[in-house]
Amino acid sequence: MITAIDNVFGIFVGYIAEVLFYKIYGFPFIVVVLLVGAITFSFYFRFINIRGFKHSIEIIRGKYDNPDDIGQISHFQALTSALSATIGLGNIAGVAIAVAQGGPGAVFWMMFIAVFSMSAKFVSASLAQMYRKVNPDGSISGGPMYYLDQGLKEKGLSRFGRILGIMYAIFIIGGAFGGGNMFQANQSYELVATQVPILAANSWLYGIILAGLVALVILGGIVRIGKATEKIVPGMVLIYVGASLWILLANLERLPGVVSSIFTQAFTPEAFYGGFIGVLVIGIKRAVFSNEGGVGSAAIAHSAAKTDEPIREGMVAMIGPFIDTIVICFMTASVLLITIEDNELLKEYNTAKHEVYSSELVLASANGTGEIAIANVNLSQAQERLINASKGAEFTSNAFSSVFPWFPIILSIVVFLFSYSTMISWYYYGDKGWNYLFGASSIPIYQAIFLGCIFLGSVTKLGNVLDFSDMMILSCAFPNIIGAFFLLPDIKSALKDYWSRYQAGKFQTYK
Repeated sequence: MITAIDNVFGIFVGYIAEVLFYKIYGFPFIVVVLLVGAITFSFYFRFINIRGFKHSIEIIRGKYDNPDDIGQISHFQALTSALSATIGLGNIAGVAIAVAQGGPGAVFWMMFIAVFSMSAKFVSASLAQMYRKVNPDGSISGGPMYYLDQGLKEKGLSRFGRILGIMYAIFIIGGAFGGGNMFQANQSYELVATQVPILAANSWLYGIILAGLVALVILGGIVRIGKATEKIVPGMVLIYVGASLWILLANLERLPGVVSSIFTQAFTPEAFYGGFIGVLVIGIKRAVFSNEGGVGSAAIAHSAAKTDEPIREGMVAMIGPFIDTIVICFMTASVLLITIEDNELLKEYNTAKHEVYSSELVLASANGTGEIAIANVNLSQAQERLINASKGAEFTSNAFSSVFPWFPIILSIVVFLFSYSTMISWYYYGDKGWNYLFGASSIPIYQAIFLGCIFLGSVTKLGNVLDFSDMMILSCAFPNIIGAFFLLPDIKSALKDYWSRYQAGKFQTYK
């Protein structure tokens, strides 16, 4: 039964992949959409992501937190809730694969993209605040579903906005069940089980425990989610960044060479493919890379922040890609590059990659049926070895353990926290999509399905189901970016008013 379900989803995956990953001069279509959106937003708002950086830090520190403002969580809690969904296995596994594929130059493109992604986050979070819905019980419903629906309705495009809102809600629910849930449960189990023997043969037990822990938080709504993430996210970031800094400081003499290679190799053909295309595709597929701003899911968390200034929350949101990519992913990449000579797993991966490349060349020059058949067999075997060697989390674990033999234990804890926090935030995203489509009275049905998916993700390996769900997350970018373009003038007008008052010192402060 499980295999049959997986095979059915495989058919859908094939069709969707043809659209999302259709190549335009070598660039997957989804990458083009996200890049056009992020770069356009940056120029349109005169790089608010840079000129507003200092102000955003002031907001996050609570300088303007008015406890009487409408909302459910603080600016800081909104940021940590959003970060808990974006900081995850992609920061550990996705970065490792990207560095393996593109070399040091991949890191440059990661940081380059993150700068523009900050503007995309600013746009979606500002709109989420502008068009959020305050429910009778004081709870908040917001995010792309609402600003696409209501915002375009005010532009005289009611039917178009409604269609985009429904599309987004369907995509975000599918993404919550798969990439934000089953994938996290499955991958965290794989690593945690290596350190806890009793779980190795009892994946069902892990599934039950994890579902119970998630239930304790999600049943309390965004308020409890915010309280949980404001404690979990800083802690897991400090553990991971602290270990990374220790390795970097211990190898300080090698750091200048690593930084130099990041910039000098950014424009070689191999690095360009691995960094600009490979990194983006891997990051976006896992919904943990900085371009999540174009997907718009974080705006759902930011819509619940206590504020009467929508632009202010946009300022908070744009720090997400900076922390996620420029800080954490850079740390991972630097550790990998410093320890790469001692990383046997990376050597195995690179050898397999070279075998695939060599086999492709042989196939291209083969003459006759016999030679082609042999070349195809060799290519198939090489590709299988490459897939088996593509173990991003193990690359990173191997890199850290080369300095700290005991680090796999710490990494298992960090991966668990990453996965756990990702699941509780993605629950909230799917919750709001479900509420938009079916109403609040049916939320218990969504909760039951979500918790069931945690167990399912722990005990099975539904590759096609997970790929389908990840692609649904990617699909969120289409209605979100298309609709946002119609609403940019509204944000620009609000930003002009807000920025003039900020520069004039007219905002009341509380800290």
